[in-house]
Amino acid sequence: MTHEARTTRAARHRTAGRHAEGLFPMMVLAAAASLAVSAPANAQQEPPAGAKDGTEARTPTRLEAVIVTAERRGENVRDVPNAISVLQGDLLDVLGSSGQDVRSMSARTPSLNIESSFGRAFPRFYIRGLGNTDFDLNASQPVSLLLDDVVQENPLLKGFPMFDIARVEVLRGPQGTLFGRNSPAGVIKFESELPRLGKSAGYVSLGIGSYHALNAEGAMNIPISDTLAARASFLSQSRGDWVTNTAPNPPNPGLEGYNDRAARFQLLYQPGTQFSALVNVHGRALKGTARLFRANIIKPGTNDLIDNFDVHQVSMDGRNSQEVNTDGESVRLKWTFGDVSLTSITAHEHVWALSRADVDGGYGAAFAPPSGPGVIPFPVETADGLPKHRQLTQELRLQSDYKTGLNWLAGLYYFDERIVVDSFSYDSLKGNVQNGYAQQKQDNKAAAAYGSLIYPLGDDLKLRGGLRYTHDSKDFTATRYQSPFGAPNVTASAAPRDSDVSWDLSATYTLNKDVNLYARAAKGFRAPTVQGRLLFGDTISVGDSERVLSFEAGTKANLLDKRAQVSFNVFRYTVKNQQLTARKTGTFYEEINAERTVGQGFELDLRANVTDNLLVSASLSRNSTHIRDKNLVATSCNCTNLNPPAPGGGVYVDGNPLPQAPAWVGSLTARYSTPAPNGGEFYAFTDWSYRGRANNGLAEYVEYTLKPLLEGGLRLGYVSPKGNFEAAVFGRNITNKIQATGGLDFNNLAGMVNEPRTFGIQLRSSF
Repeated sequence: MTHEARTTRAARHRTAGRHAEGLFPMMVLAAAASLAVSAPANAQQEPPAGAKDGTEARTPTRLEAVIVTAERRGENVRDVPNAISVLQGDLLDVLGSSGQDVRSMSARTPSLNIESSFGRAFPRFYIRGLGNTDFDLNASQPVSLLLDDVVQENPLLKGFPMFDIARVEVLRGPQGTLFGRNSPAGVIKFESELPRLGKSAGYVSLGIGSYHALNAEGAMNIPISDTLAARASFLSQSRGDWVTNTAPNPPNPGLEGYNDRAARFQLLYQPGTQFSALVNVHGRALKGTARLFRANIIKPGTNDLIDNFDVHQVSMDGRNSQEVNTDGESVRLKWTFGDVSLTSITAHEHVWALSRADVDGGYGAAFAPPSGPGVIPFPVETADGLPKHRQLTQELRLQSDYKTGLNWLAGLYYFDERIVVDSFSYDSLKGNVQNGYAQQKQDNKAAAAYGSLIYPLGDDLKLRGGLRYTHDSKDFTATRYQSPFGAPNVTASAAPRDSDVSWDLSATYTLNKDVNLYARAAKGFRAPTVQGRLLFGDTISVGDSERVLSFEAGTKANLLDKRAQVSFNVFRYTVKNQQLTARKTGTFYEEINAERTVGQGFELDLRANVTDNLLVSASLSRNSTHIRDKNLVATSCNCTNLNPPAPGGGVYVDGNPLPQAPAWVGSLTARYSTPAPNGGEFYAFTDWSYRGRANNGLAEYVEYTLKPLLEGGLRLGYVSPKGNFEAAVFGRNITNKIQATGGLDFNNLAGMVNEPRTFGIQLRSSF
């Protein structure tokens, strides 16, 4: 294909993608506009106070202020000069009741995408297009995840199940001042429900669904004395195999089942207002199926699934299994001295894992028939394990809480992680025997000192600023003990080190009692990363530090007499030396740096009580990302190429969008309720998430351009008069839309797909 023909085809392909993904963003914008118009109209239709029929005037209920801890202190989200979204309440309950894992949060807030090639165990997060497609168990991500104020650095820790959660805060943009070196894209904070003194309460939830799914969750708050309370919570999720393996004599006849168990125990000691101690012990045990790679499911020359694709069937001869066990402990101590407090958080996290999958997604090989589906050039069956891991963190934070004037915060942070990664390969043609083994070892230490100030300049203007100095060091060694190709054993090592200063500066202007305007500039930093996949190559690669400079400005407001809350912002960022993962030769993936990446867009969050019976929320974001590196090359695949060819093989990726960075991300939820005859409530809740067109990798190929995906859920339920009992039926992916959500381009047209439609019922009792 000539370059001109390729360019023309690329233009047609991009135009078709724009047309295909234009509908849902317009729907969200129309919903937002209709809320602004309909809410006043609804209010005007209510009878005025003192009406002749004797009824009182009724207006939709005002929304409560949302309190967040995005800047390490409790604040109204409207007053924080940062792009923040909060997930809580009905939506978290809905996502959890159907057995979904943390990936279910994808597209639920602006600019957030989550995907995985490991299934439930290893989510990869992207905010404003910034993320990392690396699937190595030693991978670093630019989106940091915190669970109860403790960073979960290893990607396997980030998959801890969601249960008994008070709220999830999504902080977009660099967060390096308060949250550390690996948060240049943003932070996701999970806050568990905490023990409460003097109150005995709890709940139990039980759900059953399609494919023999069983979801049980519960929590109990136990007041032990006037100064001591405990909270115990648990989650048990399981599902049967719903995919049949049609290959001859398959090692796994059934696939996609799992058993996922997790628990958390917290103990609070609070003898008064001057001291509190919170102990948190948690763990998880997951056993089931790794992500399914499906051979040749994409129709050549298109990004459509093949005709007669059946999501319930695969044909593969490799073994598939996954097991993950995690445990952790933390102690949070807080001393209060008048308007100043000192907080200490000491934590330990540990994970053990082994995940094995048939990566080629088929059976046999072209040179060893029978084989299929389609052409299987060569078999690939691999496993990755984490036999040794431990993470230690310590944070000390001193901060003020003055009612007026200057407020400040200062802290010290220490991180220490030791990790061993095992990589295996197997010969699927010879009974799945092991034919390759390599191991990585890494010690990672980081230390930081940070501080921030909040200073009001008069009644309407408030300034904030922060600095953080971080030093990060890694000592890495990789050894290949057995090569699947008969190559000699090899050992390689690296010891990258770097220091950096992150900062942020922002201003909030109070336009009136309901509207705030803000502007923010921030610089973030991601420490060097080492990638040492010596199983299929002879060298290791080091990704140099990346640095992000971001600017954003926006508004946060209460509207319609506080019956609606809206936030809107625009942003632009530049990344220097962005760390990316690319296949440079064959099946060997390496860590590389792009000279520069730029991104810009807007984000909208809206929530409104349209009437007393109807609560609606909507979000929408537009992200435009571009790689700026004229010399950056990725290996081409046996696909329909949309990139300029590079001398010596491969393709140039300059100008391409970042991988897994959809241009549009949107969500829409609506809850409508009506009184039941006995004083209870009937309700209907629907939720929709939308992820626009995106590239699967650095290079653009027709087959691996991911189509827009719209998924919806519906829940119909009853709540008792006192609110202590709920019964509901639910459906997920109710339109049964199935399409590719990822793929592997080095062997065949293998892809991964989303899950099919499911139904279920749930019973919940509170006490």
